Amino acid sequence: MTSGAEGGPKTAARQGGTDMNDIWRMIGRRLLLGVLTLFVISLVIFGATELLPGDLARELLGQSATEETLAALREQLGLNDPAPLRYWNWLTGVLHGDFGVSMATKKPIADLVGARLGNTLFLALYAAALAVPISLILGVLAALWRNSIFDRASNALALTSISFPEFFVAYILVLWLAQTGFFPSMVRITGSTTFGDRLYMSFLPALTLTLVVTAHMMRMTRAAIINLLASPYIEMARLKGMSPLRVVLRHAVPNALAPIINVVALNLAYLITGVVVVEVVFVYPGLGQLMVDAVTNRDIAVVQAIALIFAAAYVLLNLIADVLSTVTNPRLMHRR
Repeated sequence: MTSGAEGGPKTAARQGGTDMNDIWRMIGRRLLLGVLTLFVISLVIFGATELLPGDLARELLGQSATEETLAALREQLGLNDPAPLRYWNWLTGVLHGDFGVSMATKKPIADLVGARLGNTLFLALYAAALAVPISLILGVLAALWRNSIFDRASNALALTSISFPEFFVAYILVLWLAQTGFFPSMVRITGSTTFGDRLYMSFLPALTLTLVVTAHMMRMTRAAIINLLASPYIEMARLKGMSPLRVVLRHAVPNALAPIINVVALNLAYLITGVVVVEVVFVYPGLGQLMVDAVTNRDIAVVQAIALIFAAAYVLLNLIADVLSTVTNPRLMHRR
Protein backbone atom coordinates (compact mmCIF):
# COMPACT_ATOMS: atom_id res chain seq x y z
CA MET A 1 0.00 0.00 0.00
CA THR A 2 2.82 2.36 0.90
CA SER A 3 4.69 1.76 -2.32
CA GLY A 4 1.52 2.28 -4.33
CA ALA A 5 0.77 5.51 -2.52
CA GLU A 6 4.30 6.74 -3.13
CA GLY A 7 4.24 5.64 -6.74
CA GLY A 8 1.36 7.94 -7.64
CA PRO A 9 3.10 11.26 -6.87
CA LYS A 10 6.37 10.00 -8.35
CA THR A 11 4.64 8.99 -11.55
CA ALA A 12 2.88 12.36 -11.71
CA ALA A 13 6.19 14.15 -11.13
CA ARG A 14 7.88 12.14 -13.88
CA GLN A 15 4.95 12.86 -16.20
CA GLY A 16 5.15 16.58 -15.42
CA GLY A 17 8.89 16.57 -16.11
CA THR A 18 8.30 14.77 -19.39
CA ASP A 19 5.69 17.35 -20.41
CA MET A 20 8.09 20.22 -19.65
CA ASN A 21 10.87 18.48 -21.57
CA ASP A 22 8.54 18.09 -24.54
CA ILE A 23 7.72 21.79 -24.40
CA TRP A 24 11.39 22.79 -24.24
CA ARG A 25 12.20 20.49 -27.14
CA MET A 26 9.37 21.99 -29.15
CA ILE A 27 10.61 25.51 -28.36
CA GLY A 28 14.11 24.50 -29.45
CA ARG A 29 12.82 23.07 -32.73
CA ARG A 30 10.70 26.16 -33.38
CA LEU A 31 13.63 28.47 -32.62
CA LEU A 32 15.88 26.53 -34.98
CA LEU A 33 13.20 26.64 -37.69
CA GLY A 34 12.69 30.36 -37.03
CA VAL A 35 16.40 31.08 -37.41
CA LEU A 36 16.46 29.10 -40.66
CA THR A 37 13.38 30.98 -41.87
CA LEU A 38 14.99 34.33 -41.08
CA PHE A 39 18.13 33.27 -42.94
CA VAL A 40 16.10 32.41 -46.05
CA ILE A 41 14.15 35.67 -45.73
CA SER A 42 17.39 37.64 -45.45
CA LEU A 43 18.53 36.06 -48.72
CA VAL A 44 15.23 37.01 -50.37
CA ILE A 45 15.39 40.59 -49.04
CA PHE A 46 18.98 41.11 -50.16
CA GLY A 47 18.36 39.45 -53.52
CA ALA A 48 15.21 41.50 -54.17
CA THR A 49 17.00 44.78 -53.47
CA GLU A 50 19.88 43.68 -55.69
CA LEU A 51 17.45 43.14 -58.58
CA LEU A 52 16.18 46.71 -58.45
CA PRO A 53 16.84 48.45 -61.78
CA GLY A 54 19.15 51.40 -62.20
CA ASP A 55 22.46 52.51 -60.74
CA LEU A 56 22.20 53.14 -56.99
CA ALA A 57 25.11 55.58 -56.96
CA ARG A 58 23.63 57.64 -59.79
CA GLU A 59 20.20 57.60 -58.14
CA LEU A 60 21.71 59.00 -54.95
CA LEU A 61 23.93 61.65 -56.56
CA GLY A 62 21.72 62.62 -59.50
CA GLN A 63 22.27 62.72 -63.23
CA SER A 64 24.79 65.58 -63.04
CA ALA A 65 27.32 63.57 -60.97
CA THR A 66 30.73 63.01 -62.53
CA GLU A 67 32.22 59.57 -63.12
CA GLU A 68 34.88 60.20 -60.47
CA THR A 69 32.23 61.02 -57.86
CA LEU A 70 30.18 57.99 -58.84
CA ALA A 71 33.21 55.72 -58.61
CA ALA A 72 34.08 57.09 -55.16
CA LEU A 73 30.53 56.51 -53.89
CA ARG A 74 30.45 52.97 -55.30
CA GLU A 75 33.70 52.24 -53.50
CA GLN A 76 32.36 53.77 -50.28
CA LEU A 77 29.15 51.69 -50.41
CA GLY A 78 30.97 48.53 -51.42
CA LEU A 79 29.06 48.27 -54.69
CA ASN A 80 32.19 47.08 -56.48
CA ASP A 81 32.38 43.98 -54.29
CA PRO A 82 30.70 40.73 -55.39
CA ALA A 83 27.11 40.25 -54.23
CA PRO A 84 27.91 37.26 -51.93
CA LEU A 85 30.58 39.30 -50.13
CA ARG A 86 28.22 42.26 -49.71
CA TYR A 87 25.52 39.93 -48.35
CA TRP A 88 27.97 38.39 -45.89
CA ASN A 89 29.11 41.82 -44.68
CA TRP A 90 25.50 42.95 -44.26
CA LEU A 91 24.46 39.75 -42.44
CA THR A 92 27.40 39.80 -40.04
CA GLY A 93 26.67 43.46 -39.29
CA VAL A 94 23.02 42.65 -38.53
CA LEU A 95 24.06 39.82 -36.19
CA HIS A 96 26.17 42.36 -34.28
CA GLY A 97 23.32 44.88 -34.16
CA ASP A 98 24.81 47.10 -36.86
CA PHE A 99 22.37 47.71 -39.72
CA GLY A 100 24.67 50.20 -41.36
CA VAL A 101 24.22 53.90 -42.12
CA SER A 102 21.28 55.51 -43.89
CA MET A 103 22.23 56.77 -47.33
CA ALA A 104 19.69 59.59 -47.13
CA THR A 105 20.26 60.97 -43.61
CA LYS A 106 23.82 59.69 -42.96
CA LYS A 107 22.64 58.51 -39.53
CA PRO A 108 22.99 55.01 -38.06
CA ILE A 109 20.02 52.88 -39.10
CA ALA A 110 19.78 51.41 -35.61
CA ASP A 111 19.02 54.90 -34.24
CA LEU A 112 16.42 55.62 -36.93
CA VAL A 113 14.69 52.27 -36.50
CA GLY A 114 14.85 52.36 -32.69
CA ALA A 115 12.99 55.67 -32.53
CA ARG A 116 10.25 54.48 -34.90
CA LEU A 117 9.98 50.92 -33.56
CA GLY A 118 8.66 52.14 -30.22
CA ASN A 119 5.89 54.11 -31.96
CA THR A 120 4.88 51.13 -34.11
CA LEU A 121 4.78 48.80 -31.09
CA PHE A 122 2.70 51.36 -29.18
CA LEU A 123 0.19 51.54 -32.03
CA ALA A 124 0.05 47.74 -32.34
CA LEU A 125 -0.52 47.26 -28.59
CA TYR A 126 -3.11 50.06 -28.58
CA ALA A 127 -5.04 48.39 -31.40
CA ALA A 128 -4.67 44.96 -29.77
CA ALA A 129 -6.01 46.29 -26.46
CA LEU A 130 -9.12 47.38 -28.35
CA ALA A 131 -9.49 44.52 -30.82
CA VAL A 132 -8.84 41.41 -28.69
CA PRO A 133 -11.49 42.00 -25.97
CA ILE A 134 -14.06 43.23 -28.48
CA SER A 135 -13.55 40.28 -30.83
CA LEU A 136 -13.60 37.69 -28.05
CA ILE A 137 -16.77 39.11 -26.50
CA LEU A 138 -18.53 39.35 -29.87
CA GLY A 139 -17.38 35.83 -30.82
CA VAL A 140 -18.65 34.31 -27.56
CA LEU A 141 -21.99 36.12 -27.80
CA ALA A 142 -22.41 35.17 -31.47
CA ALA A 143 -21.79 31.51 -30.59
CA LEU A 144 -24.11 31.71 -27.58
CA TRP A 145 -26.92 33.25 -29.65
CA ARG A 146 -26.21 31.31 -32.83
CA ASN A 147 -28.52 32.04 -35.80
CA SER A 148 -30.08 34.96 -33.93
CA ILE A 149 -30.40 38.51 -35.23
CA PHE A 150 -27.29 39.48 -33.25
CA ASP A 151 -25.30 36.63 -34.79
CA ARG A 152 -26.34 37.51 -38.33
CA ALA A 153 -25.77 41.24 -37.82
CA SER A 154 -22.31 40.74 -36.30
CA ASN A 155 -21.31 38.39 -39.12
CA ALA A 156 -22.57 40.85 -41.72
CA LEU A 157 -20.61 43.70 -40.12
CA ALA A 158 -17.52 41.49 -39.87
CA LEU A 159 -17.66 40.54 -43.54
CA THR A 160 -18.21 44.19 -44.45
CA SER A 161 -15.16 45.34 -42.50
CA ILE A 162 -13.04 42.59 -44.08
CA SER A 163 -14.17 43.59 -47.59
CA PHE A 164 -13.01 47.20 -47.31
CA PRO A 165 -9.29 47.94 -47.76
CA GLU A 166 -7.46 49.65 -44.92
CA PHE A 167 -7.00 53.01 -46.63
CA PHE A 168 -10.75 53.19 -47.35
CA VAL A 169 -11.61 52.54 -43.70
CA ALA A 170 -9.00 55.11 -42.66
CA TYR A 171 -10.39 57.82 -44.95
CA ILE A 172 -13.95 57.12 -43.81
CA LEU A 173 -12.87 57.55 -40.18
CA VAL A 174 -11.07 60.76 -41.10
CA LEU A 175 -14.22 62.04 -42.79
CA TRP A 176 -16.47 61.16 -39.85
CA LEU A 177 -14.26 61.82 -36.83
CA ALA A 178 -11.42 64.08 -37.94
CA GLN A 179 -13.30 66.54 -40.15
CA THR A 180 -15.79 67.08 -37.34
CA GLY A 181 -12.96 67.95 -34.94
CA PHE A 182 -13.19 64.99 -32.57
CA PHE A 183 -9.74 63.54 -33.32
CA PRO A 184 -6.71 64.73 -35.31
CA SER A 185 -6.19 63.35 -38.82
CA MET A 186 -2.39 63.63 -38.56
CA VAL A 187 -0.41 62.13 -35.70
CA ARG A 188 2.39 64.29 -34.32
CA ILE A 189 4.26 62.35 -31.65
CA THR A 190 7.60 63.36 -30.16
CA GLY A 191 9.69 62.13 -27.28
CA SER A 192 8.03 64.64 -24.93
CA THR A 193 4.45 63.62 -25.81
CA THR A 194 2.56 62.41 -22.73
CA PHE A 195 0.87 59.02 -22.59
CA GLY A 196 -2.59 60.56 -22.60
CA ASP A 197 -1.81 62.67 -25.66
CA ARG A 198 -0.42 59.59 -27.40
CA LEU A 199 -3.67 57.73 -26.77
CA TYR A 200 -5.72 60.64 -28.05
CA MET A 201 -3.68 61.37 -31.19
CA SER A 202 -3.27 57.68 -32.09
CA PHE A 203 -6.93 56.78 -31.66
CA LEU A 204 -7.91 56.95 -35.34
CA PRO A 205 -5.06 54.74 -36.66
CA ALA A 206 -5.65 52.32 -33.77
CA LEU A 207 -9.38 52.24 -34.53
CA THR A 208 -8.65 51.58 -38.21
CA LEU A 209 -6.48 48.58 -37.35
CA THR A 210 -9.08 47.41 -34.83
CA LEU A 211 -11.85 47.37 -37.43
CA VAL A 212 -9.60 45.46 -39.84
CA VAL A 213 -8.52 42.65 -37.48
CA THR A 214 -11.57 42.31 -35.21
CA ALA A 215 -13.60 40.45 -37.83
CA HIS A 216 -11.05 37.64 -38.26
CA MET A 217 -10.67 37.05 -34.53
CA MET A 218 -14.41 37.27 -33.89
CA ARG A 219 -15.31 34.75 -36.58
CA MET A 220 -12.60 32.32 -35.47
CA THR A 221 -13.75 32.56 -31.85
CA ARG A 222 -17.35 31.93 -32.89
CA ALA A 223 -16.41 28.94 -35.07
CA ALA A 224 -14.20 27.36 -32.39
CA ILE A 225 -16.84 27.63 -29.69
CA ILE A 226 -19.69 26.41 -31.92
CA ASN A 227 -17.58 23.39 -32.85
CA LEU A 228 -17.16 22.53 -29.16
CA LEU A 229 -20.82 23.06 -28.24
CA ALA A 230 -21.67 19.74 -29.94
CA SER A 231 -19.25 17.81 -27.69
CA PRO A 232 -20.61 15.20 -25.21
CA TYR A 233 -19.19 16.93 -22.13
CA ILE A 234 -20.98 20.16 -23.13
CA GLU A 235 -24.24 18.22 -23.40
CA MET A 236 -23.57 16.70 -19.97
CA ALA A 237 -23.06 20.17 -18.49
CA ARG A 238 -26.37 21.28 -19.98
CA LEU A 239 -28.15 18.23 -18.55
CA LYS A 240 -26.80 19.15 -15.12
CA GLY A 241 -28.72 22.41 -15.37
CA MET A 242 -25.90 24.88 -16.09
CA SER A 243 -26.89 28.11 -17.78
CA PRO A 244 -25.82 28.50 -21.44
CA LEU A 245 -23.46 31.38 -20.58
CA ARG A 246 -21.76 29.36 -17.83
CA VAL A 247 -21.42 26.36 -20.13
CA VAL A 248 -19.69 28.48 -22.75
CA LEU A 249 -17.41 30.39 -20.37
CA ARG A 250 -16.46 27.47 -18.10
CA HIS A 251 -16.28 24.55 -20.54
CA ALA A 252 -16.21 25.76 -24.16
CA VAL A 253 -13.87 28.78 -24.01
CA PRO A 254 -10.97 27.05 -22.14
CA ASN A 255 -10.97 24.20 -24.68
CA ALA A 256 -11.15 26.62 -27.61
CA LEU A 257 -8.09 28.60 -26.52
CA ALA A 258 -5.65 26.88 -28.91
CA PRO A 259 -7.24 28.05 -32.21
CA ILE A 260 -8.16 31.40 -30.67
CA ILE A 261 -4.55 32.00 -29.57
CA ASN A 262 -3.31 31.15 -33.05
CA VAL A 263 -5.57 33.63 -34.80
CA VAL A 264 -4.89 36.32 -32.18
CA ALA A 265 -1.11 35.87 -32.60
CA LEU A 266 -1.36 36.09 -36.39
CA ASN A 267 -3.40 39.26 -36.15
CA LEU A 268 -0.96 40.74 -33.63
CA ALA A 269 1.81 40.04 -36.13
CA TYR A 270 -0.26 41.84 -38.75
CA LEU A 271 -0.71 44.80 -36.41
CA ILE A 272 3.09 45.17 -36.30
CA THR A 273 3.96 44.40 -39.92
CA GLY A 274 0.82 45.51 -41.75
CA VAL A 275 0.69 49.09 -40.55
CA VAL A 276 2.39 50.62 -43.59
CA VAL A 277 -0.77 51.90 -45.26
CA VAL A 278 -2.34 53.12 -42.02
CA GLU A 279 0.82 54.95 -40.96
CA VAL A 280 1.06 56.65 -44.35
CA VAL A 281 -2.58 57.80 -44.27
CA PHE A 282 -2.28 59.30 -40.79
CA VAL A 283 1.39 60.37 -41.20
CA TYR A 284 2.17 58.27 -38.13
CA PRO A 285 5.90 58.29 -37.25
CA GLY A 286 6.41 54.52 -37.24
CA LEU A 287 8.35 51.88 -39.14
CA GLY A 288 5.81 51.79 -41.96
CA GLN A 289 6.19 55.50 -42.68
CA LEU A 290 9.97 55.17 -42.42
CA MET A 291 9.94 52.30 -44.90
CA VAL A 292 7.90 54.28 -47.43
CA ASP A 293 10.27 57.23 -47.09
CA ALA A 294 13.23 54.89 -47.55
CA VAL A 295 11.73 53.42 -50.72
CA THR A 296 11.09 56.92 -52.06
CA ASN A 297 14.69 57.97 -51.34
CA ARG A 298 16.04 54.60 -52.51
CA ASP A 299 17.59 54.08 -49.09
CA ILE A 300 18.17 50.36 -49.60
CA ALA A 301 19.86 49.66 -46.26
CA VAL A 302 16.88 51.04 -44.31
CA VAL A 303 14.42 48.99 -46.40
CA GLN A 304 16.42 45.83 -45.74
CA ALA A 305 16.57 46.49 -41.98
CA ILE A 306 12.83 47.16 -41.62
CA ALA A 307 11.87 44.17 -43.76
CA LEU A 308 14.04 41.91 -41.60
CA ILE A 309 12.50 43.33 -38.40
CA PHE A 310 9.00 42.66 -39.75
CA ALA A 311 9.97 39.08 -40.60
CA ALA A 312 11.47 38.56 -37.13
CA ALA A 313 8.25 39.82 -35.53
CA TYR A 314 6.21 37.28 -37.51
CA VAL A 315 8.54 34.42 -36.58
CA LEU A 316 8.59 35.37 -32.87
CA LEU A 317 4.81 35.73 -32.58
CA ASN A 318 4.26 32.42 -34.37
CA LEU A 319 6.65 30.77 -31.90
CA ILE A 320 4.72 32.25 -28.97
CA ALA A 321 1.43 31.09 -30.52
CA ASP A 322 2.73 27.52 -30.95
CA VAL A 323 3.91 27.35 -27.34
CA LEU A 324 0.71 28.80 -25.88
CA SER A 325 -1.46 26.56 -28.07
CA THR A 326 0.40 23.50 -26.80
CA VAL A 327 0.26 24.59 -23.16
CA THR A 328 -3.48 25.29 -23.30
CA ASN A 329 -4.33 22.02 -25.09
CA PRO A 330 -4.44 19.07 -22.64
CA ARG A 331 -4.29 16.52 -25.47
CA LEU A 332 -0.95 17.95 -26.61
CA MET A 333 0.38 18.46 -23.08
CA HIS A 334 -0.34 14.87 -21.97
CA ARG A 335 0.43 12.79 -25.03
CA ARG A 336 1.15 9.11 -24.46
